[in-house]
Amino acid sequence: MAPPRHLLAVAVALLVAGPSSAQPDPASPFLQQHCLSCHHGEKAKGGFRADQLSADLADPANRERWREVVEQIKSGEMPPEGRPRPDAAAAKAFVARVEQADTARRAATGRVPLRRLNRVEYERTVCDLLGVTLDLREFLPPDAAANGFDTSSGGQHVSSFLMERYLDAADAALNAAISNSPKAPPVVSKRLSLKDERHVKVTTEKVFRYRDDGLVMFSSSPWQAITLSQFYPPDRDIYRFRVSATAVQSGGKSIPLRIDAGPMLMASKNHHVGYFDIAADKATTIEFTDHLEARSTIRIVPYGLTSAQAVHKVGADTWDGPGVLVHAVEVEGPLHDAWPPASHRRLFGDLPQAPAANNRNRVEVMSKAPEADAEHVVRDFARRAFRRPVTDADVRPFVAVANRRLADGATFEQAVRAGLTGVLVSPHFLYLREPIGRLDDFALAARLSYFLTSAPPDDELLALAADGRLGNIDVLRAQTNRLLDGPRAAAFHESFVGQWLGLRDIDFTEPSHILYPEYDHALRVAMVREAELFFAAVLKDDLPLTNFVASDFSLLNARLALHYGIPDVDGWDFRRVRLPSKSHRGGVLTMAAVMKVTANGTSTSPVVRGAWVMDRILGTPPPKPPPDIPAVEPDIRGATTIREQLAKHRATASCAACHAKIDPPGFALESFDVIGGYREHYRTTGRGQPVVIDGRRMLYLNGPKVDPSDVLPDGARFANIDGLRQLLLRDKDQLARALAVKLVAYGTGGPPEPADRIEIERIVADVRAKGYGFRALVHTVVQSKLFREK
Repeated sequence: MAPPRHLLAVAVALLVAGPSSAQPDPASPFLQQHCLSCHHGEKAKGGFRADQLSADLADPANRERWREVVEQIKSGEMPPEGRPRPDAAAAKAFVARVEQADTARRAATGRVPLRRLNRVEYERTVCDLLGVTLDLREFLPPDAAANGFDTSSGGQHVSSFLMERYLDAADAALNAAISNSPKAPPVVSKRLSLKDERHVKVTTEKVFRYRDDGLVMFSSSPWQAITLSQFYPPDRDIYRFRVSATAVQSGGKSIPLRIDAGPMLMASKNHHVGYFDIAADKATTIEFTDHLEARSTIRIVPYGLTSAQAVHKVGADTWDGPGVLVHAVEVEGPLHDAWPPASHRRLFGDLPQAPAANNRNRVEVMSKAPEADAEHVVRDFARRAFRRPVTDADVRPFVAVANRRLADGATFEQAVRAGLTGVLVSPHFLYLREPIGRLDDFALAARLSYFLTSAPPDDELLALAADGRLGNIDVLRAQTNRLLDGPRAAAFHESFVGQWLGLRDIDFTEPSHILYPEYDHALRVAMVREAELFFAAVLKDDLPLTNFVASDFSLLNARLALHYGIPDVDGWDFRRVRLPSKSHRGGVLTMAAVMKVTANGTSTSPVVRGAWVMDRILGTPPPKPPPDIPAVEPDIRGATTIREQLAKHRATASCAACHAKIDPPGFALESFDVIGGYREHYRTTGRGQPVVIDGRRMLYLNGPKVDPSDVLPDGARFANIDGLRQLLLRDKDQLARALAVKLVAYGTGGPPEPADRIEIERIVADVRAKGYGFRALVHTVVQSKLFREK
């Protein structure tokens, strides 16, 4: 039998626990005398509670609190003026004890605690290992983030519940990889007409035009999207689709076609396939493959056309507006080169299958030497799963599980599955095994691969590691370039950008349809894609990282260019566009996606956006506000501006110092609304002037005028976002330093510590000498001690 499930959680918990080290004293007389009088209880000054400090420096949150105490004492900021000053020798001794304890902790455990694969890495690793396509993230609870990233070990915890979910995910993955069907499912090859769809036949609205060569769709209304109900495959598998279509009555312009896939009746299970440009006056063939669950299909709808009501009022046969003529949809699949599928052969090789004893319609893998073959299958799987060579001791527990199952009367396949399941829930698989001190070549291969691809090291990396060559500077640089230039680097663009800029929260709020009626799915997709493609372009061409603050180009398509007011950009496909000098755009600060995730659905806040700039761009996150200070809620009625409200807020002594740093960049970004559109007036629902667009009066009003000017703490003034960006560029070293810290935190599982300041400054000096190239920064981080040591 497989080991009891609760014991797996215990094993992982024991593995994660690090050795004990010297500890600071939370009952220190120094703390009692100089700190606890102000910093204890629910009304602790500044929200900092010294009475909650513990001796456990393995706890990242507790460790940061101790470091804050040390920094305040070393800087002389605490105790504050008016309070008794501590004896210099006593203060020095107290600081020394804390720092010595932290040094001992780091020597025993390394800078970064043992790190577990996050959900994305887990899914990509299992799918890569088994050769399957499967959504495994839905099995696991959301990852907690620490230091801004879900790759950080500081935010990772393990529980019996999590181990149960890993077991369920392992079962699902093995079910998908192992085939028990005696023959391949029949291949379907159909050419379908949308004219035969039930929705088209039964709709009472006259929104579709029948033609001999297909069906014309004139409306983008969601309820007039056409689901391909003629095709609902019984098996989950990979299918190929070809959609042939032509834009008609469009004045020679292309029209985007949106395609989604899934069960359709369960919206949460659907996924977006893409937007595709349909050319005018000639047929465009869209071809794509998609992994469909059983009883799933695709749905098609044009983008950017009129409402169904408008077409119905005139009638589709006489409607003279643009539309998309869909000639046919071809479907082919499931797609398999051989049977059993590659995923099955990857596990069992050429071992034969035979009908199962209790079900003649089901086949199972058989063996004439079950114990020897079970060991061979499990050992080979463990070697690939553990991302390093395995010893007899490594595989013995999993082989023993398989042998016990054989002894209990299980079939060969059932026994092997039990052993493989054990491998997939083993700490050696779930965690990145990194030795204290300098990483060995296999640990370096794994760290590099998960950093740049969110996936396990490939054969080339593992071969170099086996030869002991990956640690060579030139080889490591070449491999870094190979991964950055390869297709798997798209995961780095998506994952790092999504967390660094906060774009994973793009759907956290839904903009008000009254205030922002122009917001739609296509804009949401385009704004996120801009950020990812811009990041990739700066990285590919080794452009100065200052481009993230101010750039004269971006990657746009027609939908986003329309939103930005930039002319002469057509079609859905993205391309590099030089930004007009007066566009107030350039860099990530002014991207629509960033503006959206730093706003709620109705209003913007200089405080939120200013704090975002300080943290994500400058690397100087502001402290959390005192718990007794209420947040400022913007007035969307237009009675008062956010600047007027903040002026009262900043009059509070406990708020003024921080807001002098936070508010200025936030005010500069007030020129951009909730969805990243440039504005000179706030949109309101109360007081204001009517707004008419294309002859239609909007439901919102033009409210108070936006004032994006302010002054930085050093006295430098700016009139708008253009001026602020130039002021930020004065300190390129700080921009490089902040981004280096983010890359280290993301790529190694933890941020640099105070003891790492010298190494961070070495990285900054190196990238300064290379013109602040962003690709050069990535290389310098990978070559650094911070990356190459635990």
